[in-house]
Amino acid sequence: MSHTTTSKQLLHLVMGGQVTDPRTLEFADPKAIDVVGVFASYADALDAWRGAAQRTVDDAEMKYVIVHLHKLLEPDEAES
Repeated sequence: MSHTTTSKQLLHLVMGGQVTDPRTLEFADPKAIDVVGVFASYADALDAWRGAAQRTVDDAEMKYVIVHLHKLLEPDEAES
């Protein structure tokens, strides 16, 4: 099975939960973090982030983020 791609897959994780302070990313209960999913493009991750953030817009202590997994998995390539 051969895979031919023209662009490199860039994985992104969308997650969120209640934070101890809305100005930080310290989650109050890491075991309760809502993992929205892993996405193959930033655009898809952004759409998922918007949906999750919109559902909790009235709760100032809820925060959703996009984690650039590709930068963690291949840090040397993230700098180029």
